Amino acid sequence: MTILLYQTDSYLREFDAVVTDVNAETRAVYLDRTAFYPGGGGQPNDVGTLTGGGQLWNVTKVERGNAHIVDGGDLPKVGDTVHGILAWDRRYRLMRTHTAMHILCGVVWRDYGAQVTGGNMEPGEGRMDFEFERLQGELVREIEAKINLEVEAARDVRVKILPREETFQIPDLIRTKINLLPEGITEVRTVELVGLDLQADGGTHVANTREVGHIRITEYKSKGGINKRIYIALE
Repeated sequence: MTILLYQTDSYLREFDAVVTDVNAETRAVYLDRTAFYPGGGGQPNDVGTLTGGGQLWNVTKVERGNAHIVDGGDLPKVGDTVHGILAWDRRYRLMRTHTAMHILCGVVWRDYGAQVTGGNMEPGEGRMDFEFERLQGELVREIEAKINLEVEAARDVRVKILPREETFQIPDLIRTKINLLPEGITEVRTVELVGLDLQADGGTHVANTREVGHIRITEYKSKGGINKRIYIALE
């Protein structure tokens, strides 16, 4: 089992680990512990570097199953110790963006009862789809004002890892239209924006909503039927 350091400390920028396996064909390096997020839930994977034995490898992609895809030089060997460094500016922008998406989701659910039907993000910007029958400019401006009030409210962001049975006793924990939690998962990680939002979530977040900064709704459009898309960007 790989220890997923990012699950309990999103601010960890560097770490040491031991190589547990290597796939020369795919150039995948597997580690006993990692701070690299593999992507999921709309959040892209981390990138950065691994160093060891006088060599440096660029981590160009991280895949599910703890596969760190690297370029450059001979691969490390099983049992080697390596030092990982995240591309921090990119990661931190993603943390701010992901928390902004939860602010948007929390406000829309609390005030309008609309479920999420999809979402995606890049550093500093993202989009989220909701079940709105109608979405017009006046309502969008109202939502933008409300989400920025939640930024200013400086709400703490708390992460917990709970038994699966316990999490499903929490009302409205699953906000997506489809329950994305695979069968067989015994523990569920939750992210709470205290007083606003609580969701099952595996991604990385800032510690307080004030770190997000001002959020702009840059565009909105209909994706057919009652599916409406809202685009956001951070300043």
